[in-house]
Amino acid sequence: MVKALADRFAHDSYLATARAATTLPVLRKDFMYDTYQVAESRALGADCILIIMASVSDGQAAELEAAAFDWGMDVLIEVHNSEELDRGLQLKSPLLGINNRNLNTFEVTLETTRNLALRVPKDKTIVAESGIYTSDDLSDLARYGARTFLIGESLMRQNDVANATRVLLANPYFPDRL
Repeated sequence: MVKALADRFAHDSYLATARAATTLPVLRKDFMYDTYQVAESRALGADCILIIMASVSDGQAAELEAAAFDWGMDVLIEVHNSEELDRGLQLKSPLLGINNRNLNTFEVTLETTRNLALRVPKDKTIVAESGIYTSDDLSDLARYGARTFLIGESLMRQNDVANATRVLLANPYFPDRL
């Protein structure tokens, strides 16, 4: 129990460190279940929370979103399939994350964004998540309307994250949305 609490506080310190390092918006990328976590996120310096539709009921999602808005925060609604997309589109947030990682198998395929993005209304901002390794991946997903990307693992596995980011962002082409 003590180790679990220590790990939790170490995790929270990462968010505070990120907040101190930049003036850019900071996302708390964590499983949210209770509105207390939203207030906690704001206290840690987060500007945005993630609501993973696979892990909450519609009622919980609405409560979390309302709490975030009350705290002046943005909300990234994360979906993995058509059912979650339908549910997520009932919420108010304009930020819609399409995660290319299947939470059951951990398989990653950009087909998830390619398929689901076609059903996302034009007034939503599509955030393509997971499985993005190259500027060609960015360009490909941009054809489907993604203009924002959540990239973690592919960069964090690099020895020089700053250089890997420069390479990734060097030549993406953002065509008109299909």
